[in-house]
Amino acid sequence: MRVQVKVFATLRRYVDRAVSGIPFEVDLPDGATVADLIEQLNLPPEEVKLAFVNARAREKDWHLAAGDQVGIFPPIGGG
Repeated sequence: MRVQVKVFATLRRYVDRAVSGIPFEVDLPDGATVADLIEQLNLPPEEVKLAFVNARAREKDWHLAAGDQVGIFPPIGGG
């Protein structure tokens, strides 16, 4: 199955094809979770704070479906 992915902020440095604001497609096996996607993208799990699937915050054990749109974010600070 294919999902559309965007990685944000400091996580972009881990994915060669990641460009700010532009989604890219990733092929995953059926039944894959957000955690499986994070692993396939070689993102350090400890640097992933939040994942949105189809504009809803989801846990890493969330099962993805073909065509899902996934945004992956690191911890973000500010003031």
